[in-house]
Amino acid sequence: MRHSIRIILASALAACFSAALVGQPPDAKQILSGAREALGGEKKLAEVRTFVATGRTRQLRGNNLVPIEFEIDCELPDKFVRKDDFPAQDTDPTTLGFNGETLIQVPPPPPAPPAASAQGPGRGGGRGGGPPRVIAVKQDFARLTLGMFAASFAGYPVTFKYAAQAEAPEGKADVLDVSGPANFAARFLVQRDTHLPVMLMWQTPVTNVVMKIPGQPAAGPVPPGAVVVDAPAPPAGSAGQAERDQYAAAIANLRRQTLSQAKPIENRIYYADYRNVDGLKLPFRIRRAVAGETIEETTFDQIRINAKIDPRKFEVSK
Repeated sequence: MRHSIRIILASALAACFSAALVGQPPDAKQILSGAREALGGEKKLAEVRTFVATGRTRQLRGNNLVPIEFEIDCELPDKFVRKDDFPAQDTDPTTLGFNGETLIQVPPPPPAPPAASAQGPGRGGGRGGGPPRVIAVKQDFARLTLGMFAASFAGYPVTFKYAAQAEAPEGKADVLDVSGPANFAARFLVQRDTHLPVMLMWQTPVTNVVMKIPGQPAAGPVPPGAVVVDAPAPPAGSAGQAERDQYAAAIANLRRQTLSQAKPIENRIYYADYRNVDGLKLPFRIRRAVAGETIEETTFDQIRINAKIDPRKFEVSK
């Protein structure tokens, strides 16, 4: 009898333990493993050493959609450049990227202020850190490669933690918290049905305040994410300089208060139109939105895996 009771208790405990395991949320490694399997499998992804992508971006600037033709050259884990041509504008092409911890930029950036240059190229967050412009480019690299490979690279390493389940554009998705150098934080959504990456979300502080001054025409369209403030009426034209200075100080103070109290802006990248490339599934359309408004859409015409890249593309201008 006692033997039977022990068996029954053991079976009940095992059933409870199994139920607890079933009820546990998946961990980040499990979600990333499923995503990488859906993207082509660990073996195929591990064989990727370089990729070259060409295509077009339509970028919202004011009321205009500016067409951009681009080429991206990447040598994993830490060499990346994007060259943009502007066929509808009389401007030279631009190149932006990084080689290790060093910025690649053509035309070259203006000289840094003494306080900034004194920090040196390695400051600002250790591996994957550096001066702000390098960090910004590396974060764009991470946002692109997350959708392509669901992985972190040494050029800008990030960590993952399971957060929740949520509704995505095409159904339920698992949400991972992503964190990296220089306070990088985002939420990475992987669709449950297909296991493909579908979205990346992050927040940025408000930097643009548009003052709506009575009696003055609007300066132009309100940029996405900008905060519009009803400003007090300006002094009359006959007002003295002291009154004008007082008004200018009040406007500056209102701007500072607005910036300090404004809620962060939500940024989103949507990965879509996955196609087969040499056994991999890669997104051929990427849309970026700020405060719910699409600001650019990128369409890839071609992605070449393990293409030979001229080393001079990663040279840093002297």
